[in-house]
Amino acid sequence: MDTQFVYDLLGENAWLYISATLVVLWIIVWLYRDSLEIEDITDKYVFVTGCDSGFGNLLCKNLDRRGFHVLAGCLTEKGADDLKRSAGPCLKTVLLDVTSQDSIEKAMEWTKKEVGDKGLWGIVNNAGRSLPMGPSEWMKVEDFHSTLKVNMNGVIGMTITFLPLVKKAQGRIVNVASVLGRVAANGGGYCISKFAVESFSDCLRRDINYFGINVCIIEPGFFKTAVTSLDPLEKDLHRLWNQLSPEVKASYGDKYLDKYIKVQRLIMNAICDTDLTKVTSCMEHALTAAYPRTRYSPGWDAKLVWIPLSYMPSCVVDIGLKLVLPRPSKSV
Repeated sequence: MDTQFVYDLLGENAWLYISATLVVLWIIVWLYRDSLEIEDITDKYVFVTGCDSGFGNLLCKNLDRRGFHVLAGCLTEKGADDLKRSAGPCLKTVLLDVTSQDSIEKAMEWTKKEVGDKGLWGIVNNAGRSLPMGPSEWMKVEDFHSTLKVNMNGVIGMTITFLPLVKKAQGRIVNVASVLGRVAANGGGYCISKFAVESFSDCLRRDINYFGINVCIIEPGFFKTAVTSLDPLEKDLHRLWNQLSPEVKASYGDKYLDKYIKVQRLIMNAICDTDLTKVTSCMEHALTAAYPRTRYSPGWDAKLVWIPLSYMPSCVVDIGLKLVLPRPSKSV
């Protein structure tokens, strides 16, 4: 079949038809490839951190129902007991504080005994904290460290410590970042830590893909969890405000805090999604797909707002935030 015959058959829009056909075929192949799943799920072990509540808690229950051997790291005994009561015998819990390397090492030794020669198919670094959040000038150095210890150091510590077990199973590392690891929308350690998770995961993926290990990043939008609960966020903003010097308070003005909290409420109430399964489904896909994706962005706000914003010039984000957030009384 020569080129002239194709032109005669399809007319002057031949290349348009050919291009459209190739695009459709590519989508079909991608969807088929994306739907393929691994085998022998019931023989595989997955370790999840931050399982007391939220995404981690729901993920453990879902993985347990699918037949995985679930090893759940919980910060509190109550969280561990509640989770065990709502799951089957294939789910086991261990107390874990990701800010303590000693706690991480103990959890790893416990996991090594549980998985035996099979290794660890997956580790999901889900544990995290958001507070404190607010204007950067309101923070003390310790405020940054308290968040970075959990969200950044905890992810790195867990990943490096458990890596030999994952390497043995040629498994998966699933790191929970955030859309705020793509767009820095507020001060404090949260955005900083999530940018760090993004870069650490990218470096790790390129370093260890030779060994059959997949590294996946989950970038959720805003969801209704303990991390986005308004009461703790507002209480902590008051704490930050009360520790400011009179000079700094005067530069913002007496009404700034109330205006800031009002804007925060409007944003959270408008965009926070209640359907946590949008996030846990992505985590499950990362663990069960034969060809997992590098990045997952669950949530309508992630897909329609934050991810597009991350590709725009910085001035666009700067202007958008200036239009939304209150202006200090002594701004220039």
